[in-house]
Amino acid sequence: MQTSLDTRKLKIAVTSHIDAHRCQLAETAQNIHENPELGFNEVKAVTWLTRYLEDNGFSVERGICELPTAFRASYGRGKPVIALTAEYDALPGVGHACGHNISCSISVGAAVASKLTADQFSGRIVVIGTPAEELYGGKVIMTKKGAFKGLDAVMMVHAGTGNTATIHALACQNLEIEFFGKSAHAAARPEKGINALEAMLLSFVAIDSLRQHIKSSARIHGIITDGGQAPNIVPDHSAGKFIVRAEKDSYLDELKEKVLNCFKGAATATGARLEHEWDELRYAPMRNNLALARLFANNMRLLGRQAEMTDTSGTFGSTDMGNVSQVAPAIHATVAIAPRGTLLHSPEFAAAAASSETAINGLCDAAKALALTVTDLLTSPETLADVKKEFEGEK
Repeated sequence: MQTSLDTRKLKIAVTSHIDAHRCQLAETAQNIHENPELGFNEVKAVTWLTRYLEDNGFSVERGICELPTAFRASYGRGKPVIALTAEYDALPGVGHACGHNISCSISVGAAVASKLTADQFSGRIVVIGTPAEELYGGKVIMTKKGAFKGLDAVMMVHAGTGNTATIHALACQNLEIEFFGKSAHAAARPEKGINALEAMLLSFVAIDSLRQHIKSSARIHGIITDGGQAPNIVPDHSAGKFIVRAEKDSYLDELKEKVLNCFKGAATATGARLEHEWDELRYAPMRNNLALARLFANNMRLLGRQAEMTDTSGTFGSTDMGNVSQVAPAIHATVAIAPRGTLLHSPEFAAAAASSETAINGLCDAAKALALTVTDLLTSPETLADVKKEFEGEK
């Protein structure tokens, strides 16, 4: 029978293992940082991550879910199955300005350290490599294909500017808009034209008016991708891309209809023909499993980091981890690698995600906290039962 003293010794061994692998994890993070790859093209990142896992006893299956840069790495046997997700795609122009080079290194480091627990207890440690989080919702695709079925818990830690055990992530869906009008000479015969750009501009005005009457946490934003060819020609075509976000799926559905009415009204007012398409990939809101989050927060506290149970930054975003949280108990924690106020997706954050002492300290502490949380779940069936009970109760 495992005693609290035995568990404490095991946790010390787990954290010591990550300290021993600090240089390897830092090198992996730096290699990925210096070789940024966009979504679905993360070939080098996947090579470095899977090589590290295989060198440390994990069996790796590449190209899962028909995605060449997705993978699953497993160690151990039986139940429960605890998964750690890894994100490794970069952003156009600013590279790893979201710190995914740090985030994926956290997951593989924690997984390898968790072998010490899996060797003594029944259970499997799984790392699921998830491409294209930034632009294409890789985990949305993988969730639909069943990549996260049968898991007892799923965790990840994202690089950030604060230490949190939960995040506030919104449901989200993209919308593409086109207006078709009729070209004419803008000075000689403007009355013969139908201005597709005016329809787009009217739509923006309508959306601005709509913003006064939606929930404060909802978000609508967009850009014009085509506004015409020359100022002396009435534009016969305009196009734009928009994102609609809300805290709940039900309110997102309601908001989508209101947003679309803005474009329909503009089409009626100008005579332009409207075509629209909602992206089939929809980001779900994040369901933070608080029982799991408390375990992680407690372990971060043991390491000297105060991890907030609630994200107090006041920021709202969306993540495809939200879709995972709908099918398994999950957390999407954060660890500070840059000062408060540093903007994610900025050159400043990209610089912070390089292997500075602060970034690697965050990497190692987060990997330790994840591995300690895995130890809590594998060594205590009662603890895991609480996590699963909360998840089942929220369905």
